[in-house]
Amino acid sequence: MKVLIIGATGMAGSATVKAALAAGDEVTANGRSTEKLADLKKEFPAISTLQKDAFDLTKDDLAAFDVVVDSFSAPTKAFLQIDLAAHLVHLVREQEKPRLAFILGAASLHTGADRHLLLDDLKKIPGSEAWVSGPANQVLELDFLKNVDNVSWFGISPSMEFIAGPADPEPLIGQDDLLTNNEGKSVVTSDTLANVLVAEYHEPKHPNQRFTVANH
Repeated sequence: MKVLIIGATGMAGSATVKAALAAGDEVTANGRSTEKLADLKKEFPAISTLQKDAFDLTKDDLAAFDVVVDSFSAPTKAFLQIDLAAHLVHLVREQEKPRLAFILGAASLHTGADRHLLLDDLKKIPGSEAWVSGPANQVLELDFLKNVDNVSWFGISPSMEFIAGPADPEPLIGQDDLLTNNEGKSVVTSDTLANVLVAEYHEPKHPNQRFTVANH
């Protein structure tokens, strides 16, 4: 498959580059930084690179790909995550391909006996005012995607903790509820999430849905 990875130089993006190459895909890495893309190319010589602001991507840019992975992150202007999702959806409306894959946050997952949003708990953490706009906007991003029915897409949410690390060969897979392992921890590593994401676009099981993954 031909795959474009937006935000390819970040933790999630670079892990997805690695997983996609391992699956035999033709990978193009997109980012704004020429230097960071060059470093990624040194690490993964088989990739192609596309140095371009994601908001400047065109319908012709995307037409060459079977899958476009959005691993874009905007910690200081979190609303841009919704804007980019809308931009990508606009470019591929009513087309069979590419399929859009979105790496979403965990805040939109349900937790507790009453199945409240994890976002509600995050807002109660002291000092969260400085960073909670990111998770909050990812909840809104999912709300937007749920109303998109003429584009092929899927979303994947990490666990409460999303950290760099090797893949779990037996990950936990869920739908809309926060996953925890036998020790009560909710954590997923970057390589685990990337492997599950790549497996999803090779063998779709969650068409136009969000699902979640955790290390066991």
